[in-house]
Amino acid sequence: MDDNQLLRYKRHLLLPQIDVAGQQRLLDASVLVVGVGGLGSPVLLYLAAAGIGKLHFYDDDTVEISNIQRQILFDSSVLGQSKAEAAAERLRAINPDCQVVAVASRLEGEILNAAVVDTDLVIDCSDNFSTRFAVNRACVENKKTLLSGAVIRMEGQLSVFNGYMRDKPCYQCLYQPDAYDDETCTSSGVLGPAVGVIGSLLATEAVKVIIGIGDTLEGRLLLFDAMAMRFNELKLKKDPACPVCGLES
Repeated sequence: MDDNQLLRYKRHLLLPQIDVAGQQRLLDASVLVVGVGGLGSPVLLYLAAAGIGKLHFYDDDTVEISNIQRQILFDSSVLGQSKAEAAAERLRAINPDCQVVAVASRLEGEILNAAVVDTDLVIDCSDNFSTRFAVNRACVENKKTLLSGAVIRMEGQLSVFNGYMRDKPCYQCLYQPDAYDDETCTSSGVLGPAVGVIGSLLATEAVKVIIGIGDTLEGRLLLFDAMAMRFNELKLKKDPACPVCGLES
């Protein structure tokens, strides 16, 4: 690290759990973030500021005025602009050390698989089950750690999945296709700060996973209830019959 980086990351370097070696791991890391919306905003902001070496994300949407209530990457000056391009400009301004790879298109099919291969860690901030299932399968097939979060109304959840390991569950061990309807904030509403809570927790878990410190949410589902201001936790187990990662598949 050069002198400017030593100053930029000084508060990290003071933490014995991180220090110079941990910060270097962040600088060397490549992270794929799926979704540049309410969850993706705090995730990308905190990871860029933390010094992640490469942030890779796709989004084919443009910024709408209804986004700004929770998507804190954007402000009124970028209404109508590509989310990917507006996000990239903001992140580069926050931290020039961070290599930003922003693509204004959907992440699916072979493009999704290639993006997962070319990364150390995947964070799913999407808002629909079809994307979540596709990202989960790509992570299992390519042996990548997946962080997944979701928020609807005033409730949120997140977990860490290493489904490619024999005794660890994947996302599809928790949710089965066709068993849940896609509820989105467009139809059900969402509390903006609740999205920020889950997004910040995802960024925290990402830093821990990359450096290799602390207890992560692997095998645990963290639930957040903003109305009661309460966190709860559920234990997760691998589903032997899971068609993606199960021992019988």
